[in-house]
Amino acid sequence: MNIIFLIKPKCETAFLYCDDSIRQGLEKMHYHHYTAIPVIDHNGVYQGTMTEGDFLWYILNRNRENDAIHCDIRTTEHTDISGLIRKDFNPPVNIYASMEDLLQRVMDQNFVPVIDDRGVFVGIITRKDVIRYFVEKDCKD
Repeated sequence: MNIIFLIKPKCETAFLYCDDSIRQGLEKMHYHHYTAIPVIDHNGVYQGTMTEGDFLWYILNRNRENDAIHCDIRTTEHTDISGLIRKDFNPPVNIYASMEDLLQRVMDQNFVPVIDDRGVFVGIITRKDVIRYFVEKDCKD
């Protein structure tokens, strides 16, 4: 089976642009109740995935010199997320990946970003959808 049938397309997926501010990223994740979100550039090329932990560590490290942790969210409006993106975290799969490759990835990730041959982000496949596919496949066999 081609994984394209499992893709939640980009137009139905929340994502960030790499030049979005930290505040925009936090607000979008909060609004959608996400713990991780894909990041793309303005050409649509997948750049990485941001997690709640990435934002938390930024805030903690930024306030390291203070004994009390306090952060006014307004101060994050002028810092973009590009410096926080971990390129090696949540690597994408190509649209031609096999279901077995996908299964390996969702064992470690809540969702798998899917890209085309140009590296352009086309959507995500969730762990839930992969599990559902294999359960239904086993029921048919």
